[in-house]
Amino acid sequence: MGLHHHDHEHGGHNHGGHGHAAHGHAGHGHHHGLSGTRAFAAITLINLAYTVLEAGYGFATNSLALLSDALHNFGDVLGLGLAWAAAVVAKRPTSARHTYGWRRATLLSPLANALLLVGFSGALAWEAIRRVGAPPEVPGVPVMVVAAIGIAVNLGAAWLVRGGHAHDLNRRGAFLHLIADAAVSLAAVLAGAGMVWLGWTWLDPVTALLVGAVIAVGAFGLLRESFSAAMDAVPRAIDPAKVQAFLEAEPGVEAVHHLHIWSLGAGEIAMTAHLVRPSVDDHDAFLDALVHALDARFGINHATLQVEHGQACEHDRHDRAPHAH
Repeated sequence: MGLHHHDHEHGGHNHGGHGHAAHGHAGHGHHHGLSGTRAFAAITLINLAYTVLEAGYGFATNSLALLSDALHNFGDVLGLGLAWAAAVVAKRPTSARHTYGWRRATLLSPLANALLLVGFSGALAWEAIRRVGAPPEVPGVPVMVVAAIGIAVNLGAAWLVRGGHAHDLNRRGAFLHLIADAAVSLAAVLAGAGMVWLGWTWLDPVTALLVGAVIAVGAFGLLRESFSAAMDAVPRAIDPAKVQAFLEAEPGVEAVHHLHIWSLGAGEIAMTAHLVRPSVDDHDAFLDALVHALDARFGINHATLQVEHGQACEHDRHDRAPHAH
């Protein structure tokens, strides 16, 4: 008989048992500027208030640069609202039907967010092209002032979600949006300066056109990554070949197959694998150390390992390469 080791670190509780498989959930902390739900709530409300202000001044001054930025910000408010909702949903507990909980909501939110940005960038580009030939007169000073406020608002909101964005796609999508918004507002400030000092009214639609291009490039990158995550691709930060080699180098491991690595969302990365290992008495300690090593080295904090003694089953012998969902 093989040994089963089930190790959950939730508040210091450890559970053990016997069987053929091993599952380990190694917990590790992430430090954020604010907790996920509070951070998304704060930046969503801040951006909504600024969007209303910017749109009002955009209509009042007939500035496409301000209106395009406001439209982009409104898209971000919708996206941030989705991220906020996903962060709330991800906290729902597991159930008999949803055994992994609702963390995957944080993978679907960036996908919807990216689709929104792609649509808005197309609308911006279309209106900007229409105006390039006959740009209207736009007062530059209000454009500069309102856009400068936008820089402060977006950088402040990005600071609130700065922690953990490298590991959490949901927070990363929000963080990148806010940084891009600050850059867009800077472009509007420069456009306003050019209209005030040089009289270049064409800067207003041209700036809007550039804004649309920047949004599109960022949106397509986020769309590609979020779609891959939703399709259970191996997270970009993990090299499955290195995980395979790491497992094969463990003491007594003769072969590794049925290796699958995917994101559960909210910073959780899952892995399953079959390890061919001789029948020895140290499986419990071996598996306990291995699931913690996978977390420390690769960030895989939800590992499920099945130990097979000797040669693999006949139906497994033809499938020794790693598979990544």
